[in-house]
Amino acid sequence: MHAQDRPHEVENSRTSEAGAGWVCGRPGTFPRLMPEHVRAFSWRRPSVLWRSRNDVVARLWGDPSNELRKRALAALSERRGAPASLTMHRPESEFSFILMGDTGEGDRSQYAVVPPLLSVGADTDFLVIASDVIYPTGDTGDYEDKFFRPYAGYPGPIYAVPGNHDWYDGLRGFLNVFCQFDMDCTPSWNGRFTWLAKRLWRKSGVVDGPELAEIRSRYRGAPGQRALQPAPYWAIDTPTLRIIGIDTGILGGIDDEQGRWLAGVSAGPKPKLLVTGKPLVVEDMSHPDQIEGGGTVDAIVRDPANNYVAAIGGDIHNYERFPVKVGDRTLQYVVSGGGGAFMHATHIIPKTTIVDESDFRCYPLRGDSLSRYSQLYGRWFRMPWLFNLTPREATAAVEKRLGIHPGRTYRDEEVSLRARFVAALLGVPRGKRRRGKLRRLPVKRVPQRFRSEMADWDNPPFFKSFLRLDVTETELRVRCYAVTGCGDHETDPPIEDEFTIPLG
Repeated sequence: MHAQDRPHEVENSRTSEAGAGWVCGRPGTFPRLMPEHVRAFSWRRPSVLWRSRNDVVARLWGDPSNELRKRALAALSERRGAPASLTMHRPESEFSFILMGDTGEGDRSQYAVVPPLLSVGADTDFLVIASDVIYPTGDTGDYEDKFFRPYAGYPGPIYAVPGNHDWYDGLRGFLNVFCQFDMDCTPSWNGRFTWLAKRLWRKSGVVDGPELAEIRSRYRGAPGQRALQPAPYWAIDTPTLRIIGIDTGILGGIDDEQGRWLAGVSAGPKPKLLVTGKPLVVEDMSHPDQIEGGGTVDAIVRDPANNYVAAIGGDIHNYERFPVKVGDRTLQYVVSGGGGAFMHATHIIPKTTIVDESDFRCYPLRGDSLSRYSQLYGRWFRMPWLFNLTPREATAAVEKRLGIHPGRTYRDEEVSLRARFVAALLGVPRGKRRRGKLRRLPVKRVPQRFRSEMADWDNPPFFKSFLRLDVTETELRVRCYAVTGCGDHETDPPIEDEFTIPLG
């Protein structure tokens, strides 16, 4: 019997500290899966930041993703005669799949996801990675330890949409692995000072075709594991649900060619699910994703004629869900970026206004996020006596500053002056009511927003997550599974959130 079929009695972070992973009865087994030569991944290393410099180049001289993507689509079409629909067809009316984003750091936090994923997803039909398959730059040479090895045991095919880090090598690694296609991925900027952009742009790593084929055969060579997607953006069409994956490049937004494709493949009454490298709603802010030439991705999603039921994006490394009312229906906007990379703080998320706070869900809970970060700051500054907040203290401080009912409650917990100070220092926003509206003060995200990348850890609780989606002829059931890193939760991970969408 699979984990998802058993009566689920495991506590989660909303019910206890043990369910959040603060207390581990036994250590996890995931270190056994890791290669001996693995090195802890850290954004604090100057070499890692330098390898990721293409992000800065794209912001200064323009995102070359649209140009390179169009070039790749033209070459793929010429070579394979790829259909304009870029659609993979599946005959099943009822099926299941795993979805997670931002996986590929190749260290303990990524491999901790593997045992619970294999336990929950052993009977699923395929897996989708939404954004940032490989860190820091998407090079083909990093795929063995950060993609093929960790998911060697997953029995079904794996599809993906690229994230910004997959684009830092011009998408060459991604195209080779998922589309089995190679091309020159050097941008051709035009204009003033583009000579400097060309000089600074980090070029693609070396691609060794025979070696890649051998790695693919060694780790994921079984017939059921083989996958070939038609392009970096695609659709999976089934009788009951159409899953559409889009490529948002480095800075977000899509080119006009992809925009026309998206409008065409989105048309009609069949229920649809969007998978995107950049979430449309995150941290109580809307990011509609511009389409080159006019329009937005979110406008297509919200058009009732297209019948979207959900939009799920990676890029931000936590779990968030906003059930937004659009006319007479509810659209589920989901962030699912907890597949293995460093954790983006949730305690910086303000009291929500896009949806009622009682309808909003996030993992980790804001209090657990604040507690974990307070411990990191206490260690960095060697002042645990000042910074370290227990989950209980942090939860009370968040409740006080935001004016919310926390996901996990404690009885009669007073908020100390020290806890209030740490919460303010680490970016927990405060809102004040003025004339019936929530006014947010400037303290909102300043300290933490730029430091999540620098904050990573190698011991439980990891606060990673993934989704299992089960489709029937009448409904889509979505469950968010927590990954704590504790051995107690590897075979039966906690369910942090669950919701069902009618497909009638």
